[in-house]
Amino acid sequence: MDLNIPTDKEGMDLNIPTDKEGMDLNIPTTKEGMGMTLRAIVNGKLADPAADALRDGVILIEGDRIVAAGQVDVPGDAERIDARGLVVAPGLVDLGVFATDKPAFHFGGITRAALMPDQRAPLDDTGLIRQATRAGKPDFWVHPIAAATRGLQGAEMAEMGLMQAAGAKAVGTGRQWIADSGVMLRVLAYANGLGLTLIAHAEDGGLTARAVATSGETATRLGLPHAPACAEAMAIARDLMLVRETGAAIHFRLVTTRAGFDLIRAAKAEGLRVTCGITPAYLFLNDQAATDFRTFARLSPPLRHEADRLASIAAVADGTVDIITSGHDPRGPEDKRLPFADAAPGMAGAETLLALSLNLVREGHVSINRLMTLLCANPAKILGVDAGSFAPGSAADLILVDPDAPWIVDSSRMAASAGNTPFDKVPVQGRARRVMKGGTFL
Repeated sequence: MDLNIPTDKEGMDLNIPTDKEGMDLNIPTTKEGMGMTLRAIVNGKLADPAADALRDGVILIEGDRIVAAGQVDVPGDAERIDARGLVVAPGLVDLGVFATDKPAFHFGGITRAALMPDQRAPLDDTGLIRQATRAGKPDFWVHPIAAATRGLQGAEMAEMGLMQAAGAKAVGTGRQWIADSGVMLRVLAYANGLGLTLIAHAEDGGLTARAVATSGETATRLGLPHAPACAEAMAIARDLMLVRETGAAIHFRLVTTRAGFDLIRAAKAEGLRVTCGITPAYLFLNDQAATDFRTFARLSPPLRHEADRLASIAAVADGTVDIITSGHDPRGPEDKRLPFADAAPGMAGAETLLALSLNLVREGHVSINRLMTLLCANPAKILGVDAGSFAPGSAADLILVDPDAPWIVDSSRMAASAGNTPFDKVPVQGRARRVMKGGTFL
């Protein structure tokens, strides 16, 4: 597989395709004619999160489950699907999106999305959780993250047990840090008793309450309200002390600073149940992306200095980072065409998650199999769902990927409900050519 980035733009498709034109893989896109329950994906390269490298092999599927993967004898009555020239990978499990977005998810190869509790009505009761679990059917799976506190106010604990019974797969603090350490202690203890992971925001709100940028040259030059990057490490340090006290599992949704990664490494070495994630924005952009008051680069937490960006890549390479997520948060002009300090934070990340993450493979930081662990297997494990792998019995949620397909990100033509991406006009490579959910190609 040629995973090198082309050195020129010759022959590059300058637009994001929004449909599947020109890709006849002889794959049925409806259930018509699918009397056979046994299907075999053949001739592809398998990006198995449990393996060290790409390998030739077969994925054997019965109904909506994977039966076997690898060097498998294909039964004579199985329907064969030719994936020649493509990489077969588990469907992406996106841990922590702020909106469900069918076209963007399909383009990006996302088959499961963990929905953050920060909705118009915060996900703090059973009815809202049940409604959220149905939001993606039949096109993708939605796994709601229940609000840890009522209204995400950080004061009164929400009914986690009832929301878990209604379908919540984790509990979260949302965009906010729970400032009251007593509340946070009770939240962690209760989540631990239920076997739920707490998904936490890692910024000390006392420092970042009105900040929109990281303290430093760029924020000073632009005259933006800013906070020191140590706000992240301060929040992580407090929460780790409470994890040590309760034995709970905590996932820091976004860690973006060298000091933060140092704390995560030490906690893992100690044996604490801690994981962390990151989005491609913090891997490939620094705070200078906000120059000229570009509100598409207004994120939470804010973009960091170059030294922290390099530390983020090192943390992915050495295994400190467990998950890469899109942080998908489509925002329209009413939220972004404002002065920088007034604009809403967030980016549309679902469509670019796979392509941008593949840069880590091309640059030699991780193997493509390890990348699928970050994008699929690890988030599925945190959510406690049988997906994100090729293990027998795992959900037949799969993507067929062309890792070398060139395209250019175009915010005006994105499939997402809004095109607020800081990667506008950036050339990328890699896209999902077909997406399978529950044994059926979409």
